[in-house]
Amino acid sequence: MKVHIEVDDSLSEDEVLIRCGRADENIQKLCRLIMASGGNEPNLTFFKENREFYFPLNNVLFFETDGEHVYAHTEDDAYLIRHRLYELEGLLPRRFVRVAKSTIVNTAKVYSVTRNIASASLIQFSGSHKQVYASRNYYKDLQQRLQEKA
Repeated sequence: MKVHIEVDDSLSEDEVLIRCGRADENIQKLCRLIMASGGNEPNLTFFKENREFYFPLNNVLFFETDGEHVYAHTEDDAYLIRHRLYELEGLLPRRFVRVAKSTIVNTAKVYSVTRNIASASLIQFSGSHKQVYASRNYYKDLQQRLQEKA
């Protein structure tokens, strides 16, 4: 891996560009580290009908695919996002973790996890009736992130 640092006094905001052959796990980890160190969260635009919404990521309980679309779920609503889940994995802060092929959750909003060894585990969120399932394949990652939160 090559690393280049280019100083440009004309920039009003720092910018990090990563050129890679593919966005594998190492590249995604690097993105998460850069985002965590800068203290900046990505600015995502949320869509509902013909309106655009801008609110903090902390309002999001989870991201979920539904067919060809990805939705961000808050306590009482769902908004369309124009990113794929794999893109979000590279953009989102560490408190977000994939728990299923079609779901990424905000561990800061997880209220409880009902473990089911034979199948998917039920995740419930504080302040909402919404719930999702964590597949057995992703459960260990979820548990690790929840331990970090505590």
